[in-house]
Amino acid sequence: GGSAMAAVRDVEIDPEGTFKYILVRLQRPGGGEQRDIVRGTKAAEFHNHIFEKVNPEMEKLGYECKCLGGGKIEHSSKDKKIRVFGLSTGYGKADHSVTVEILKKEYTDYEITWSDDKK
Repeated sequence: GGSAMAAVRDVEIDPEGTFKYILVRLQRPGGGEQRDIVRGTKAAEFHNHIFEKVNPEMEKLGYECKCLGGGKIEHSSKDKKIRVFGLSTGYGKADHSVTVEILKKEYTDYEITWSDDKK
């Protein structure tokens, strides 16, 4: 049961730069287990580009995906800092505090902050 969901990484973001991100809820059809994941990349011009890539991958694993909102991530691996801010026009603002908690699981030695600033 739980192995497929365990195989899904909590966080997949670019190692450097400022880019769009989305918070996605994965759920087994009909309820049951669910978890939230963070995905972000400079390759995405719009937030929905990220979702359009994640959704089919997760559907193959048997999950329903729901985008909980988006924003931007500023990632400096040199300084070990991540800043979460902004919002998605299409999906609305993700709960950045939730995003930060997920990021902390992956980037344990980072300083991770968030704000509602647009820039």
